[in-house]
Amino acid sequence: MATFLFNEIIFGPVQSRRLGVSLGINLLPLKNKLCTFNCIYCECGFTEKIRDDDQKILPRKKITEELEKTLNSFLDSGKSIDTITFAGNGEPTLHPEFTEIIDDTILIRDRLFPDAKIAVLSNATLIGKQNIKEALQKIDHIILKIDSSFEETIKGINCPVGNFSIEKLIKEFQFFKENLTLQTLFLKGNYNGFYFDNSSEIEVAGLLNIYYELKPKLVMVYTIDRDTPVNTLEKIGLTRLNEIASKIEKLGIPVQVSG
Repeated sequence: MATFLFNEIIFGPVQSRRLGVSLGINLLPLKNKLCTFNCIYCECGFTEKIRDDDQKILPRKKITEELEKTLNSFLDSGKSIDTITFAGNGEPTLHPEFTEIIDDTILIRDRLFPDAKIAVLSNATLIGKQNIKEALQKIDHIILKIDSSFEETIKGINCPVGNFSIEKLIKEFQFFKENLTLQTLFLKGNYNGFYFDNSSEIEVAGLLNIYYELKPKLVMVYTIDRDTPVNTLEKIGLTRLNEIASKIEKLGIPVQVSG
């Protein structure tokens, strides 16, 4: 199925299912994906290779200049935004100047669009780094991915690069406490002989345990919405998503459902 890369530093704004009118920031190369996951449902396609070539990383100065120029143009034209969202072609925290860019963005936001929120969509693989933790603590929406409580399922769906430990990840999540938003994409299908359905009762029970332990301020429950690089995947119906949401709400945790 067709996938795409973001070919601009600043994209949108788009009407996000989760964040309202969202202006996107892509910190990563415009011609290739850079990520520590290789999710089989990623709209940007597969991660071909982890690259360390800084020449392909967008410079901090260029990113902040583009953001300021875009926001000034919005002010001039009377446009409004709800959220400035770090997303794009892979994992945003991989940018070597991620922490400095967060600081730049806060200053620009406060000056031009003080009511806008700042969000980071992350797969959480780098939150063990102290500078990443500290940068994320400064923003409004720390949105971290957790698609299963079972390492086998995560390895089958998210295909993490390098060593991965669900126990270590959950310990890192605990640092953010009530400022944490968790997002889980529910799907089923098979890939390379591995069948999965993370909306099954046993999978949901494991996720409920994690949600209960972490007590995030919000859980985002959603499913496939765009083309994926694997054509054997199935989205989960809204009825099942709402059933899962009801179980989460019974834990006293707010839920946002996108079918």
